[in-house]
Amino acid sequence: MPILKDVFMSLSQNQLLNSAAKKYGLKMGAQTVVAGTNVEETIKSIKELNAQGISATVDNLGEFVFEKEEAIKAKNNILEVIEAINEHGVDAHISLKATQLGLDIDFDFCYENLKGIVAAASKYDMHINIDMEDYGHLQPSFDLMDKLLQEYSNVGTVIQAYFYRAQDDIEQYKNLRLRIVKGAYKESAEHAYQTKEEIDANYIKLIEYHLLNGKFSSIATHDHNVINHVKKFVEEHQIPKDKYEFQMLYGFRKDMQVDLAKQGYNFCTYVPFGDDWYGYFMRRLAERPANLNLVVKQVFNKRTNTAIGLAAGVFALGRLSASKKNKTKK
Repeated sequence: MPILKDVFMSLSQNQLLNSAAKKYGLKMGAQTVVAGTNVEETIKSIKELNAQGISATVDNLGEFVFEKEEAIKAKNNILEVIEAINEHGVDAHISLKATQLGLDIDFDFCYENLKGIVAAASKYDMHINIDMEDYGHLQPSFDLMDKLLQEYSNVGTVIQAYFYRAQDDIEQYKNLRLRIVKGAYKESAEHAYQTKEEIDANYIKLIEYHLLNGKFSSIATHDHNVINHVKKFVEEHQIPKDKYEFQMLYGFRKDMQVDLAKQGYNFCTYVPFGDDWYGYFMRRLAERPANLNLVVKQVFNKRTNTAIGLAAGVFALGRLSASKKNKTKK
């Protein structure tokens, strides 16, 4: 599995394949894990989730943003989603990445984009979650959030359990709404735990700490063992259900998502949308290669041809990349 994880992570960072994926659209099976390519489709997906007692956090997909025009376009897309959420009265909030809004271009430029989004959401008492990325962007993202928190209270973030610094971060930000995850990027042993056992142990430790000491915990996992552990923990410690929620990704373990909502637990689905889906999709497979099985099984239940397309999609994009490289050499 570690080799497969490395393969998917390498693919997620390939800009040529990312461009090809945009061109071909959601034809490789990714339509099962991406809610739509535009706001209208996404609102429709959120309404379907809400009808099952599930809320949503919406992510405008985007990778490799190094031009101000692209960052501004991403900001405007997010502002459009905020207005649509309010207009349609759906139960949803926003998740975003600082790199999409210009962190790799200029810190102050990125901050102004973020501030515009947070201010717009604040009018509707809407939460904004600043997603954390790889280690190189970690502290700058926290710095952006710290600056925003001087003026706004509708901001939270993500704590990634594979980082050694995660315990310090969760203690520092315990008074915020936090999403707690294992971590989806390939990080060096200098900064992060490397084994599944170490990461899992730290993940449980962080969850328990924030459930006991934090404001609100979003427990993001598809692992039923973790979920069952949390169920027992909150019962033993009499933690009220309005202090936490479970989160899963759109398109993964749908039956479990609905079951948890029916059991009375707060449940939130991470809803990605847009045509820039490729990097997100590959990281989900890298994060947990077993996710490939989950997606394929769900697609098989709908349409065999699409399932075959999903399995062939990565291979096809890889062949496309190799072909273009060969042409370049010639």
